[in-house]
Amino acid sequence: MDAKKDYSADNITVLEGLQAVRKRPGMYVGTTDTAGLHHLIWEIVDNAIDEAMGGHCQNIIVIMHEDGSLSVEDDGRGIPVDKHKRTGLSALETVLTVLHAGGKFGEGGGYKVSGGLHGVGVSVVNALSISLKAEVYRDGKTYYQEYSCGKSLCELKEIDKSDKTGTKISFVPDPKIFESVEFNYDVIMNRLRQQAYLTKGVAIHLINEKEDKRCQFYFEGGIKSYVKHLNKNREAIGNEIVYIERDVPEGLIEISLQYTQAFQETIYTFANNIHTTEGGMHLTGFRSALTRVVNSYARKNDLIKEKDDNLTSDDVREGITAVISVKLGDPQFEGQTKSKLGNAEMRTAVETVFGEAFMEFLNENPSEARSIIGKCALAARARLAARAARDTVIRKGALEGMTLPGKLADCSSRDPESTELYIVEGDSAGGSAKQGRDRQTQAILPLRGKILNVEQARLDKILANNEIKALIIALGVGVGETFDLEKLRYGKIVIMTDADVDGAHIRTLLLTLFFRYFKSLIESGHLYIAQPPLFKVSQGKKFCWAYNEEQKEEFIKTLSSDQKIGVQRYKGLGEMNPEQLWDTTMNPDTRTMLQVTIDDAERADKVFETLMGPEVPPRKKFIQTHAKKVRNLDI
Repeated sequence: MDAKKDYSADNITVLEGLQAVRKRPGMYVGTTDTAGLHHLIWEIVDNAIDEAMGGHCQNIIVIMHEDGSLSVEDDGRGIPVDKHKRTGLSALETVLTVLHAGGKFGEGGGYKVSGGLHGVGVSVVNALSISLKAEVYRDGKTYYQEYSCGKSLCELKEIDKSDKTGTKISFVPDPKIFESVEFNYDVIMNRLRQQAYLTKGVAIHLINEKEDKRCQFYFEGGIKSYVKHLNKNREAIGNEIVYIERDVPEGLIEISLQYTQAFQETIYTFANNIHTTEGGMHLTGFRSALTRVVNSYARKNDLIKEKDDNLTSDDVREGITAVISVKLGDPQFEGQTKSKLGNAEMRTAVETVFGEAFMEFLNENPSEARSIIGKCALAARARLAARAARDTVIRKGALEGMTLPGKLADCSSRDPESTELYIVEGDSAGGSAKQGRDRQTQAILPLRGKILNVEQARLDKILANNEIKALIIALGVGVGETFDLEKLRYGKIVIMTDADVDGAHIRTLLLTLFFRYFKSLIESGHLYIAQPPLFKVSQGKKFCWAYNEEQKEEFIKTLSSDQKIGVQRYKGLGEMNPEQLWDTTMNPDTRTMLQVTIDDAERADKVFETLMGPEVPPRKKFIQTHAKKVRNLDI
């Protein structure tokens, strides 16, 4: 049969209403894992925030109910309930059952500024929930309607009188669609805190009924309070937090910043309260103005010598903490995930507004300005030193054919799709790993001792560390401005350290290095942590590898009580012979590995700063708070 003739209109499937969402949920919420699950909450909360940005809402209440459902209630105007001319349904049912229906489209829509405009909408939440209940409070009445999997179960009905206004949406995600339907309190809390910073004057409440937890966020200072929060554990330069707010024809521009003694930059950008993780035109305008103004001020006040080159964009951003928030009527985001702002007019607007205001700040605060220029100049000297060191590292790698004799035991395959680099602790573990590995696809790099804590060092000092130099050459991607992910030599980078305190410390040092200087390796899914067993439990010919105390105890329960049980505790990988290390930790068919991900960049940044930064009190508090959660600790 001719395949071409057999393909006709009968082969085309038309999915009605919200069927397409249930058929391909990943297209609408990104994934069906926990990130996609929580995206449902953001869609509803964003609608409430839009009401707040319009000046119609002062309170938003998010409740994680004991029965597994979640509700979001606001005191806004309430979704309209009158009949929609085009659909013949109530406006409420139209919004909940028709894709891309809402008050944010078309001329004279219900919102001047909206973050939800480029979202997938509450209709998608409805489609992916086994139960959704909507309550609307308006016109002195309470209206109610219930849905399941995107379809209404009853007519819209008036159930009570009410003197309040607003909307309450309660939903239960479909467990057949999502890998897990357990909401995470900390993830929700961090997102709500961020939204409260970005929307001055709105109070956001979060209640977890199951665990009896609650919190409230209200920030009159807006993003200025956000910068203060981000710099809580950092040594600030000066006491002033710069805050700029301008209403221009292109939209509303808010920028707040403060320099610190840290070596990393922390810049968060938002457009209509949407976190633009890839930046965009507002970030480009900010960076251009920052570089131009700092150099102009430094030249005018003889803080840079005539013969010296200008400070680069990297130099002037070292140690800066900034939040850039713009609100505009017609935002153009690149991609469904809204990760990059594309409005070219916003680049010029931000560059002009910020440039004028920041120059004014430097002129009015000469002492602080000198400290900032001094910090930037020091960064420039370190950059030049780092470039020389980096060139040496790259040159050394090229001369040695990208191998390190006596240190890196490379694999024979050159296909990054199939190769793995194991970073192991010490020569003993390195010896076992080299003998037990698959020489075709697995390379071994043993590290001697603990690498430098990069949280408290610039790149020039980092490149002077022999162990880090060896790792950079082995990875092949370069570092800093020469970083190129396409040159990665191994598809999987595996941290394999001992199951003791020293091993945990080395693993943390390595994670800090990757997070600060090779973050895109983590974001693209290349970094893993090996999970060697803690115990070998044996009785006669029967034995089991146990990866934690629970597994050990469970296996012991299955053994007979009249025969001796042997329990061997492995504190170091070097205690295993090559065959054992292969069977338990390196064999792709039997091993367990953890993939390192960054669910929340801000939270990850704070954790690394707390654990590895120079300030002792925050680290002490963190350890005291989390000490009881530590398992399998040997001191």
